[in-house]
Amino acid sequence: MKLLLSLLTGLCLFFQSADIEALRNSYAKANQSVTNTQSFIDLTEKQSSSDAVTSAYKAAAKIMEARITKEKGKRKSFVKSGATSLENIIKSNPNNAELRLIRLSVQENLPKIVGYHSSMKDDKTFILNSYSKQNTGLKNYIKKFASQSKTFTAADRALLK
Repeated sequence: MKLLLSLLTGLCLFFQSADIEALRNSYAKANQSVTNTQSFIDLTEKQSSSDAVTSAYKAAAKIMEARITKEKGKRKSFVKSGATSLENIIKSNPNNAELRLIRLSVQENLPKIVGYHSSMKDDKTFILNSYSKQNTGLKNYIKKFASQSKTFTAADRALLK
């Protein structure tokens, strides 16, 4: 019985990590084009998992939807809804580096006029301080983000070994 339970748990974790990798890859490309943004939004809508990381990507997708919507009146509500969800998820999971990375990337890519930029410095510091404790997949994701980020300096990037 314990063996069966262990196998089921292992399978669930394997498929969940595959889903997270797909979300990470799609999210990394989402800002490159409207098609990529829509693909990322569609991918998040297909996710059935309700874990914190998946929920944070769904919140980011809601914010990105403001970029591609044709209805100008909806843009503000998409950003507000997504930002509120993202903040609540991080408030419930303050020690999750991937959640902080998602928020940092969202805040970095939003226009300053939106006013959603207050956590960038704290998130960058948290990511740098907790980097060594992360798994290899997340470390690579953080390095990839930092390499193109306006928030991370050359000195910051050097800390990500």
